[in-house]
Amino acid sequence: MNRKRVIISILAAVLCLGLLLAGCAGNGTPAETPEGSGEPSGKLEETAKGTIKLGYVQWACAEASTHIAQAVIMDKLGYDCTTTSLEVGGLYSGIAEGDLDAQTTCWLPVTHKDYIDEYGDRMDDYGHVYNNARIGLVVPGYLEINSIEELNDHVDDFGGQIVGIDGGAGIMRATEQAIVDYGLELELLESSDMAMTAALADAYMEEEWIVVTGWTPHWKFARYDLKFLEDPKGIYGGAEDIHVMARQGLDEDAPDVANFLKNYYLEDYQLGAVIGAIADGAEPLQAARDWIAENEDVVNGWLQ
Repeated sequence: MNRKRVIISILAAVLCLGLLLAGCAGNGTPAETPEGSGEPSGKLEETAKGTIKLGYVQWACAEASTHIAQAVIMDKLGYDCTTTSLEVGGLYSGIAEGDLDAQTTCWLPVTHKDYIDEYGDRMDDYGHVYNNARIGLVVPGYLEINSIEELNDHVDDFGGQIVGIDGGAGIMRATEQAIVDYGLELELLESSDMAMTAALADAYMEEEWIVVTGWTPHWKFARYDLKFLEDPKGIYGGAEDIHVMARQGLDEDAPDVANFLKNYYLEDYQLGAVIGAIADGAEPLQAARDWIAENEDVVNGWLQ
């Protein structure tokens, strides 16, 4: 009997201890509070805002403006934020289908018109992030030509080609149209922003002939003496604006992010500073953070 009493006493003690621990858990330590309990845990507080997904095309201006936005969304608004480099069509379809939240480099009214015609009714335009952008054919300043109409006089000098960027980009489609409308005897070479600027740098160092697809804002205009060739037929249009485009519903799901993106605006020298830092070898997100640290008043204005 004594042995039975001892066992019963031990079991009772264990039961009491279990109830005591359950009571403590019920009061909740931050790390153990279940989701949806009305008392979010410390871990949940860190991740409750979720992830914002930004897409961009691998162009200098897009890379810089995207990573500035990423830094603000992460460091000022408290979200996780990822960036994905895509070709242009994938960028627009990703936003229209809700796989991406936003992009910061929609060129209007000319360069990205085809994509807006196809996807525009399934995304929201948050307004300008940059004004007076421009696209066209660009040559070094030391070349004594000034118009697209003069290119056929120097086909051999240019090696029979125009150095372009990624296929499908608006500037590439415009250049294909320019080749037809001007009757150019040059072939459009597909490459990338990086490959195009590398070819330009090599030619510039040797003062050789080269013509490339170019646009502003871009760091190459600060580093080299370049000029746009005149476009009498207006194939490339005039000055353009760069817009922020977002998936529908972002302003409801993340109103603080939507508010920032609607206020997001960069002057030429501001965007150019980050483009230049990246071109000089800085990691894009760090270049953005360094710029933000020196321009807190600008960033605070975006967050009003």
